[in-house]
Amino acid sequence: MHRTNLTAAIDSESWVSLGLELERTTEPGLRPQTANGNLIVLSQGPDVVLLGRVDDDRCGVEYSRTDHYRSPISPLRAAEVRSVTEHGQPSWYARWAHRFANTLDSSTIGPLHEGRWVLSRRLAREGMTPTEGGPADQWRSLLLDDHPDGYIDWFDGSWRVMPLRQMPPSDDPRVKAYRKHAREGILPPVLLWWFSGLNCHVILDGHARLGAAIAENREPAVLVLSRAPSEEQTKTGTDKALSTYHLTMSLLDGQHPVTDRQGLVRAASHLLATQLHSLKVDYAPTRAWPMPR
Repeated sequence: MHRTNLTAAIDSESWVSLGLELERTTEPGLRPQTANGNLIVLSQGPDVVLLGRVDDDRCGVEYSRTDHYRSPISPLRAAEVRSVTEHGQPSWYARWAHRFANTLDSSTIGPLHEGRWVLSRRLAREGMTPTEGGPADQWRSLLLDDHPDGYIDWFDGSWRVMPLRQMPPSDDPRVKAYRKHAREGILPPVLLWWFSGLNCHVILDGHARLGAAIAENREPAVLVLSRAPSEEQTKTGTDKALSTYHLTMSLLDGQHPVTDRQGLVRAASHLLATQLHSLKVDYAPTRAWPMPR
């Protein structure tokens, strides 16, 4: 696995993502499979984790979970949790991203396969209006926690968060231990995976950590694993962004005077940096395999 630490588009000192590139050619242990254009099966090894059926009108998807899901991340020890200091800072996220990448790379039941991936600091509920009840109410509204069966309405329920196993209660021993970490401000991130076939995030690791954050009404830190745009997509997007930038500069340098040229140049440069950064970290579609007969 080749890794690249990615910084913010404007602030080159601020870590935001970990780029991953793999040459592995075998099917991953955790893999989506499809059939007939509307059937989705998420398998892990020989087990079925989730069954889904997309509506004929493509308005949503029905799903059912089987309780066979196993996390590909090795257990987090209390000593390890306390050793990662500067909670919430870019360096803190970076250390956890490398920790998760180490385990995912060696796991036989994780989703990684050949290609480009990114582990990002992006928030699952970025852009949503805060609720009066605080983070707990907001995350309860995000969770697809109608275990084991449920429905995602793609017109008003996309971009939510699906537990791949039943969320533990607030008095679960693991949740109790993590609630103490939440109160101390050292709770590790929840690891999510963007699953485009369902148009939502699923929890790869951290069901108990998320339960602890909700129980303590704290905003949970998250890291999101997703496929990144391919090399071809990145090249095409880069060429297009550069072409637009050069056209803008030629217009600003033309014969006709431009008001606040310096401000417009700064805005064009900012846009170019943002577009080039997005080509490294944007979500790409989740790959699926044909369902065996």
